[in-house]
Formats: sequence, structure tokens, C-alpha cells
Amino acid sequence: MFDQPAADTETLLAVNNIEVIYNHVILVLKGVSLTVARGGITALLGGNGAGKTTTLKAISNLLHSERGAVTKGQITYRGQRIQNLSPADLVKMGVIQVMEGRHCFEHLTVEENLLTGAYTRTDGSGAIAADLEMVYTYFPRLRERRRSQAGYTSGGEQQMTAIGRALMSRPEMILLDEPSMGLAPQLVEQIFEIVRAVNEKEGVTFLLAEQNTNVALRYAHHGYILESGRVVMEGSAQDLRENPDVKEFYLGMSDKGRKSFRDVRSYRRRKRWLA
Repeated sequence: MFDQPAADTETLLAVNNIEVIYNHVILVLKGVSLTVARGGITALLGGNGAGKTTTLKAISNLLHSERGAVTKGQITYRGQRIQNLSPADLVKMGVIQVMEGRHCFEHLTVEENLLTGAYTRTDGSGAIAADLEMVYTYFPRLRERRRSQAGYTSGGEQQMTAIGRALMSRPEMILLDEPSMGLAPQLVEQIFEIVRAVNEKEGVTFLLAEQNTNVALRYAHHGYILESGRVVMEGSAQDLRENPDVKEFYLGMSDKGRKSFRDVRSYRRRKRWLA
């Protein structure tokens, strides 16, 4: 386990007390607030159904396709309200979401998938070729598989392709949804190592939603924990790693050592923040 350097304290993204409703009746997010520092990695943590993906989609304005809407609060990026902008407008501002489940274009090759990320760019083929080489430097496996159809590549390779495609748009910020889902532990570590390298070397800011709290808190600078559509805890990654409640409920550990799943599950009703 290693300590992360402190991220820039300048706020790039601010989510202020938002509520999200689906189908005009289902309240999913209930007063969620968070900030993302420029140049940092911020983790949005919690179990399945906690509201992590909905939060990311609220930021990237992808809720309308699922009959969802932000009904209260506001979201600002670089101090500008973005709730009425289209997803395409956000891409032009430098905000890219990598969706849960990877969503590659299966009939295209890996390299064709990567190049779709540069579709809106106007800085010329030379700059695009340089960034493609940069992506292959971070993901050497994609260079080997660049002529293969994406649909015939492994889950890990598809996740790399999705992240690489996002990098091809020259983003300022990437919203990364469940990067570890369905991947072997060794691949999860590899993906997070690359995220850390891109953050440090390219200056890309990350907001990542992740169920794997243990891995996420080793790579993030700051974290927020969601439960049932509410933020129940937030702090630096180091503070959250050392917090007894986080150890108990999300890392499966206590001061007496590792707890069984049955013990953790039966103890959940005594969470202080739900009292």
C-alpha cells in the first residue's frame, strides 16, 4: 500500500445537493454533494444500487435516455453550470464518460475503436497519430491486438480499449464507471496502475465509481461513500482506509482482524451514519 500525493486543491467539478428522479416518481439520488479537485483521482464508492452510476450519468447528462432527470441542485464544471448542456457539448469541454460494461464497437477493430475517440478533434492527423502512439504506450496489449475485432477481444482488452478511446479525445476529466467489473484481480491492478500513470503523467482528472473499495482507496486521493442515494461519508483516501467503519463494512476488516461476510452483513444495522 502506498500513499498518494495530494491533488491540486482547485475544484474542477462541483455537484451541489442534487436529486435525481426516474420516471417522474422514483427518487434515486437524495441531496448528493461532492467536489473533484483538478488533477486528482476521486473515488465514488458503495455497493450495487447505491447510486454511483446515476451520479456519473447526472454529471455527463446521460439520464434522459433512461427517463431520468436532475430535479434539484446544480452541477458545475470549471464554475459553469452544465446541466443544460448536451453530452456532445461536455465532450468538447473535456468531460468523457467510460461507461460500465465497456461498450466497445464490437464490429470495429481495436484501432478503429480508438480512433472514434478522436472524431470531434480538429487539430490534425499528426496530433491524432501522436496520441494513438501514446495510448499504445500505456496499453501495449492494444498495439498487439490493434487489427483484431473488438468483439473478439477479452474483457480486460475491451476495458483498455474503452479507456484508450476516451484518452483519444484529449479529455481534461474522465468519469470511469466500474473499471474492475468482471475482471481478474491481476487485470484490475493493471488497469488501476494505468489510471494512476495517466493521472500523473498526462494530468487527466478522474472521478471513478467503484465497488472494489480496497483497490480504489489505494489509488485515489479522495473518496465518497454512497448508500441508498446519499453520501454517508467522505474524506481523503488515507483517512477512509484507516476509518474503523470503512474497514468494518467495506474492507471486511476490524481491529480484531478479518471478519466473515456473515458477521459484516449482520452488523450493518448498527452503522452510525444510519442511526
